[in-house]
Amino acid sequence: MSFLDGNAITSLTSEGAENSSIINTLVIGASRGIGLGFVEKLLLDNRITKVYATYRDSESASGLFALLDAYPNKLTCFAVDIIDEEQIAKCVEKIRTDTDKLHFAINCVGILHDRNLQPEKSLRQINVENLTRYFQVNSIASVLLAKHLQPLFKHKENSVFATISAKVGSIGDNQSGGWYGYRASKAALNMLMRNVSIEYGRSCPKAIVVTLHPGTTDTNLSQPFQKNVPPEKLFSVERTVNQLFSVIEKLQATDTGQFFSWDGSKLPW
Repeated sequence: MSFLDGNAITSLTSEGAENSSIINTLVIGASRGIGLGFVEKLLLDNRITKVYATYRDSESASGLFALLDAYPNKLTCFAVDIIDEEQIAKCVEKIRTDTDKLHFAINCVGILHDRNLQPEKSLRQINVENLTRYFQVNSIASVLLAKHLQPLFKHKENSVFATISAKVGSIGDNQSGGWYGYRASKAALNMLMRNVSIEYGRSCPKAIVVTLHPGTTDTNLSQPFQKNVPPEKLFSVERTVNQLFSVIEKLQATDTGQFFSWDGSKLPW
């Protein structure tokens, strides 16, 4: 039950009626890393009709803008800071002027470190400002997206709403501690999206909602922490995207609300 199947609609052409497939997709956090990789893959897939993509900072979105130049009719980009609900709402309204349905959306936005933000090694390093930022970006943003995207998933065609989570957000798998804010914000993300899956099950019954662990990917997010990662466990962006896309394409209706690893296995909460 792939979102790439079962989306046929009837359109009239000069030769008469024929079946065509319209598949609309959205990548949130597409300026670089996994998000940009998803945009590239979707643009190259002839089954995909439209790709919408968001970015926060134009200075770091040169790769996305290059794709926009190359695919002006297939790709549409929006500047959105997803911790700002008003910006999310305005973005979704712009999408809704163009289409009334999405078949695939993936939120790739996440934060692990920044200038004054580093994963905590002990309780001594915890402060309210950093914890708040972790939850704003890694948890709250996704449920705000789910709130405003809901009307675009209220249709009768297969669809998927996926969010990038992290294995370190698994409470059951946590054996080493540390990284308080990042771990807790990803655990909260998993719970929020589990809730979303239940509500979408009533209002958007053809939508599958999942969280995904991408593995350690060679991006700016993981770069300071790659030293002890075996080479075979450090994935290129292209490999990560291909692996996650394979998982997404194989999802069944009964998988909604679940937490999957890059290899398709289910992770403990």
